[in-house]
Amino acid sequence: MAATDRGRIVATETQPETKTASDAVLRCEGLKKSFGDIHAVRGVSFHITPGETYGLLGPNGAGKTTVISMVCGVLDRDGGEVFIDGDEMRPSSVGIKSLIGYVPQDLAIYPDLTARENLSFFARLYALSGDVKGRVGEVLEMTGLSDRAGDLVKTYSGGMKRRLNIGIGLLHRPKLLILDEPTVGVDPQSRNAILESVAQLSDEGMAVLYTTHYMEEAERLCDRVGIIDDGQLKAEGTRRELVSLVGEHDRITLAGSGDLEAGAEAARGLDRVREVSVSDQGLSLIVDDVRSALPELLAALAGSGVNIRNIDISEPDLEAVFLHLTGKALRD
Repeated sequence: MAATDRGRIVATETQPETKTASDAVLRCEGLKKSFGDIHAVRGVSFHITPGETYGLLGPNGAGKTTVISMVCGVLDRDGGEVFIDGDEMRPSSVGIKSLIGYVPQDLAIYPDLTARENLSFFARLYALSGDVKGRVGEVLEMTGLSDRAGDLVKTYSGGMKRRLNIGIGLLHRPKLLILDEPTVGVDPQSRNAILESVAQLSDEGMAVLYTTHYMEEAERLCDRVGIIDDGQLKAEGTRRELVSLVGEHDRITLAGSGDLEAGAEAARGLDRVREVSVSDQGLSLIVDDVRSALPELLAALAGSGVNIRNIDISEPDLEAVFLHLTGKALRD
């Protein structure tokens, strides 16, 4: 079930307490920004709670970068509010800005310094106190760069540079980490390492705002996703909630033998099963929430004398939702 909220589609299912705005690390309300006659952002609202990764997805020119710039306090808002850990972001809010770790798409590192020197330099910019050397070592370990810490960054691969870029954003232990397309131009191995690092940070309680042009990254990492286009948040929710908005369902193809007609009748009696068809090879079903439905379905088929040889599951993805809402592919 869905409803509209300030022009966007949102799920109306009751969310777990950790997914409400009451304890959000980041809360944006009605953000607006224009550049002359161009309305870049038009009333965008969303929130991110501790330990949540929120994906902000949109085609080029949708307004993602403008939203991030306003969240970070580097771009003045024409309207709306930004709250970080309960306090409103203002141009003079140095203390609040220190709660944000921003990792831009363009690398912000010095190639003629080593990784350790880069981190030490940025630690001084952050005015870190205490055991700075120890913190630099922790970040090097966290990003998998300890064994190359003394090498010049210009000798690094693209993936290593990306990891160092992320490490700089983590130095001051931010409550909110903003990652703007952090895997652009990296090899698959480095990309996987970056995604694993982001997932670990989220597991440890960090709030993460993540933008990407790779839908599979959003599917893998994001607890909730906001789809932005033409400066407006068109929809937001979990993958399952977003898929339900466009009427997509899961499909199961079961190859097997035995009394297939009896199996089909048993399957039709299950709450989550919407359609069942029988062929010489087995059964094809359309169901709601295949992960929850499958154990009960298999038990019903086994009780009806159906022997299953192979199971093929097809779940609708965010790409279908994105195309439905924007009429564009994510990378357009």
